[in-house]
Amino acid sequence: MGTMRSLLMQAVLTAALLTLGAAGAWAEDTAALYKSKCQACHGPDGKGDTAAGKKLGAKDFHSLEVAKMSDVELFDITKKGKDKMPGYDKKLTDDQIKDLIKYIRTLK
Repeated sequence: MGTMRSLLMQAVLTAALLTLGAAGAWAEDTAALYKSKCQACHGPDGKGDTAAGKKLGAKDFHSLEVAKMSDVELFDITKKGKDKMPGYDKKLTDDQIKDLIKYIRTLK
Protein backbone atom coordinates (compact mmCIF):
# COMPACT_ATOMS: atom_id res chain seq x y z
CA MET A 1 0.00 0.00 0.00
CA GLY A 2 2.85 2.40 0.82
CA THR A 3 4.42 1.88 -2.61
CA MET A 4 1.09 2.58 -4.35
CA ARG A 5 0.60 5.76 -2.34
CA SER A 6 4.16 6.85 -3.14
CA LEU A 7 3.63 6.26 -6.87
CA LEU A 8 0.35 8.17 -6.78
CA MET A 9 2.00 11.08 -4.98
CA GLN A 10 4.81 11.15 -7.56
CA ALA A 11 2.27 11.16 -10.39
CA VAL A 12 0.36 14.04 -8.81
CA LEU A 13 3.53 16.06 -8.25
CA THR A 14 4.71 15.43 -11.80
CA ALA A 15 1.36 16.54 -13.21
CA ALA A 16 1.44 19.69 -11.07
CA LEU A 17 4.96 20.56 -12.20
CA LEU A 18 4.05 20.02 -15.86
CA THR A 19 1.00 22.24 -15.45
CA LEU A 20 3.06 24.99 -13.83
CA GLY A 21 5.66 24.70 -16.57
CA ALA A 22 3.01 25.01 -19.26
CA ALA A 23 1.50 28.05 -17.53
CA GLY A 24 4.94 29.65 -17.35
CA ALA A 25 5.56 28.99 -21.03
CA TRP A 26 2.11 30.42 -21.89
CA ALA A 27 2.90 33.59 -19.95
CA GLU A 28 6.26 34.00 -21.69
CA ASP A 29 4.77 33.39 -25.16
CA THR A 30 1.87 35.76 -24.55
CA ALA A 31 4.16 38.43 -23.09
CA ALA A 32 6.36 38.18 -26.20
CA LEU A 33 3.27 38.41 -28.41
CA TYR A 34 2.06 41.48 -26.51
CA LYS A 35 5.49 43.05 -26.85
CA SER A 36 5.59 42.46 -30.60
CA LYS A 37 2.00 43.40 -31.46
CA CYS A 38 0.62 45.74 -28.77
CA GLN A 39 3.37 47.40 -26.77
CA ALA A 40 4.37 50.03 -29.35
CA CYS A 41 1.01 51.77 -28.85
CA HIS A 42 -0.30 50.51 -25.52
CA GLY A 43 3.06 50.52 -23.73
CA PRO A 44 4.63 47.87 -21.51
CA ASP A 45 2.12 48.59 -18.73
CA GLY A 46 -0.95 48.91 -20.98
CA LYS A 47 -1.51 52.60 -20.24
CA GLY A 48 -1.14 53.78 -23.85
CA ASP A 49 1.41 56.36 -22.73
CA THR A 50 3.75 56.02 -25.71
CA ALA A 51 4.38 58.44 -28.57
CA ALA A 52 2.45 56.20 -30.97
CA GLY A 53 -0.25 55.54 -28.39
CA LYS A 54 -0.80 59.23 -27.75
CA LYS A 55 -0.89 59.99 -31.47
CA LEU A 56 -3.42 57.24 -32.17
CA GLY A 57 -5.45 57.62 -28.98
CA ALA A 58 -4.64 54.12 -27.70
CA LYS A 59 -6.88 53.04 -24.85
CA ASP A 60 -5.49 52.65 -21.35
CA PHE A 61 -6.21 49.04 -20.37
CA HIS A 62 -6.56 50.18 -16.74
CA SER A 63 -9.32 52.68 -17.52
CA LEU A 64 -12.86 52.10 -16.35
CA GLU A 65 -13.99 52.15 -19.98
CA VAL A 66 -11.81 49.15 -20.86
CA ALA A 67 -12.37 47.39 -17.53
CA LYS A 68 -16.12 47.43 -18.22
CA MET A 69 -15.67 45.80 -21.64
CA SER A 70 -16.35 42.10 -21.89
CA ASP A 71 -13.77 39.74 -23.29
CA VAL A 72 -16.03 39.35 -26.34
CA GLU A 73 -15.98 43.11 -26.95
CA LEU A 74 -12.20 43.25 -26.62
CA PHE A 75 -11.90 40.23 -28.90
CA ASP A 76 -14.01 41.90 -31.58
CA ILE A 77 -12.07 45.16 -31.37
CA THR A 78 -8.75 43.33 -31.60
CA LYS A 79 -9.88 41.16 -34.49
CA LYS A 80 -11.74 43.76 -36.54
CA GLY A 81 -10.14 47.00 -35.39
CA LYS A 82 -11.83 50.16 -34.16
CA ASP A 83 -11.18 53.84 -34.77
CA LYS A 84 -7.44 54.12 -35.48
CA MET A 85 -6.61 50.63 -34.18
CA PRO A 86 -6.10 48.20 -37.04
CA GLY A 87 -7.72 44.77 -37.04
CA TYR A 88 -5.50 41.77 -36.38
CA ASP A 89 -7.70 39.12 -38.01
CA LYS A 90 -5.00 38.33 -40.58
CA LYS A 91 -2.08 38.59 -38.14
CA LEU A 92 -3.27 36.73 -35.03
CA THR A 93 -5.24 33.55 -34.48
CA ASP A 94 -8.40 33.61 -32.38
CA ASP A 95 -6.54 31.77 -29.60
CA GLN A 96 -3.73 34.33 -29.64
CA ILE A 97 -6.26 37.16 -29.33
CA LYS A 98 -7.96 35.39 -26.41
CA ASP A 99 -4.58 34.90 -24.72
CA LEU A 100 -3.73 38.57 -25.21
CA ILE A 101 -7.03 39.61 -23.60
CA LYS A 102 -6.25 37.43 -20.57
CA TYR A 103 -2.77 38.95 -20.50
CA ILE A 104 -3.85 42.61 -20.65
CA ARG A 105 -6.27 41.98 -17.79
CA THR A 106 -3.22 41.05 -15.65
CA LEU A 107 -1.19 44.20 -16.39
CA LYS A 108 -0.60 46.46 -13.41
